[in-house]
Amino acid sequence: MKFLNEPLTENRAVLDWIEESAALTAPDGIVWITGDPAQTEELKRQACSTGEMIKLNEELLPDCYLHRTAVNDVARVEARTFICTKKKEDAGNINNWIEPGECRERLSKLYKNSMKGKTMYVIPYAMGQLGSEFAKYGVELTDSIYVVLNMLIMTRAGRAVGPHLDEGFIKGLHATATLDPENRYICHFPEDNTIWSVNSAYGGNVLLGKKCFALRIASYLGRKEGWMAEHMLILGLQSPDGVIRYVAAAFPSACGKTNLAMLIPPEYYKKKGYKIWCVGDDIAWLRVGRDGRLWAVNPENGFFGVAPGTNEHSNPNALAATRSGTIFTNVCHDLDNNTVWWEGLNDDPPEHAINWKGEPWDYRKYDKADKINTSGAHPNSRFTAPAKNCPCVSPEFDNPDGVPISAIIFGGRRAKTAPLVYQSFDWRHGTFVGSIMASETTAAAAGAIGVVRRDPMAMRPFVGYDMGQYWAHWLEMGDKIPDPPKIFHVNWFRTDGEGHFIWPGFGENMRVLMWILDRCAGKVDAKKTPIGYVPFADDINLEGSGVSKDTLNELLSIDTASWKEDIGNIRDFYALVGDYVPQKLREELDALESRLG
Repeated sequence: MKFLNEPLTENRAVLDWIEESAALTAPDGIVWITGDPAQTEELKRQACSTGEMIKLNEELLPDCYLHRTAVNDVARVEARTFICTKKKEDAGNINNWIEPGECRERLSKLYKNSMKGKTMYVIPYAMGQLGSEFAKYGVELTDSIYVVLNMLIMTRAGRAVGPHLDEGFIKGLHATATLDPENRYICHFPEDNTIWSVNSAYGGNVLLGKKCFALRIASYLGRKEGWMAEHMLILGLQSPDGVIRYVAAAFPSACGKTNLAMLIPPEYYKKKGYKIWCVGDDIAWLRVGRDGRLWAVNPENGFFGVAPGTNEHSNPNALAATRSGTIFTNVCHDLDNNTVWWEGLNDDPPEHAINWKGEPWDYRKYDKADKINTSGAHPNSRFTAPAKNCPCVSPEFDNPDGVPISAIIFGGRRAKTAPLVYQSFDWRHGTFVGSIMASETTAAAAGAIGVVRRDPMAMRPFVGYDMGQYWAHWLEMGDKIPDPPKIFHVNWFRTDGEGHFIWPGFGENMRVLMWILDRCAGKVDAKKTPIGYVPFADDINLEGSGVSKDTLNELLSIDTASWKEDIGNIRDFYALVGDYVPQKLREELDALESRLG
């Protein structure tokens, strides 16, 4: 092997795997990523010299860079994402499956000599705090400096990880290859702790510590080892007396997950001294603590956020996080200031700009009906920002023990069916509530409007094994947690007869969080309904919200007809998931139908 610097481990399992991967991909040399500033700066210089990245205005955006992917490589590709288990039934009906031997044979042809003339970078990294009970370790091999620099932001990577690498490390091999979309594969071998990604350079497909490891592989490990890997934000709500209570929340895409994670309290609560702390915006690993409660960490070290729509009003904390040390992907390049811009940032699009495709861009030709071709920034353009940049990052962010979770919150985008908030009867019923999570497609989404898409626990694209067995693991965890969090469901997106949102959302969502935490503390009662416990309107503080008591009562009402209509859709979804749907959840569905009358 042609190591161009000193290996960071002597572990034979790691070195043998690197040697095997190098023999397949044939790089000219191999460089270990140390995380040392001098090496990182040299990699940035190299990336700028080849045009892989563009350095932005050092005064306005210090240490920030712009990157563009190929126009056919701009998002996660669920259709090209596979779980490769020996038995198809272990991958389940929701996941795409390829038999492991067949997959390795097929992909080996694509990897063959794919790094010829390039350098292979070896990135040792940790998900979670090094040395903590939560931490897991991986190595990603890649031919992309862009991947290296993103992994240095998103994970705890480099020299300090080397001593932690053992035979159980997660193996990740990424090759940019030809970017052929027909031969693009993101494959997971959970039985072998391995991830293979080829023919993509988009972050969601190639930053292998993120969804690939931290959710798909980790969910499999969690089931095997007795913990949980979930697509959840973690936030802390601090009351004026200094007490902080934490919640974890799962939302499908376009349901306000990052905005909730970095919520700004409404003026009414801010004046009283309430604060919100962000522990994580995307992924939570949860374990039973020594005190019998469920404790959570964010295994990541940065934010990989969607740029369009992020602004001073929608999410000032996320915007602040991008102001230094950030990599922007597929946003608009403002040539006058050498900065970046995206739709929804402000009402002042740049006069002289290059769009996400690398073409001169005229904002006057923007057509909302054809965003892909007329926008300055791609609708899925991204920022990769260090978590420490966020003004509301939690003081407990680096706590190796994590934070204790008082409540788990599920959410979806429903026009009529779900009320603003309700609480499950118990953990088993809460698991059922998570299993039926759904959102309705909007005009902004492809396809028909109002179609219900089931996304259980917001994990539909991310479970590394059969969905029914994943639900069974949730039920088993309920038996293992002596003092479990209470489980709730929220819906910020209820509409009136003309399709307008009734609830103001954004910072006002804190009012619902306050009720949730009051319920966890036993401070307020609730009304028992067929779907769960619903607040009494007087127990949600509306002062300064602009929402009337009548509107709140409407938001909390149960649309029985919509729920009855939903039952058939849920049964169809359970049938799709298949034989492993736990009997307890089928019983919960029958009980719901019976309660609805």
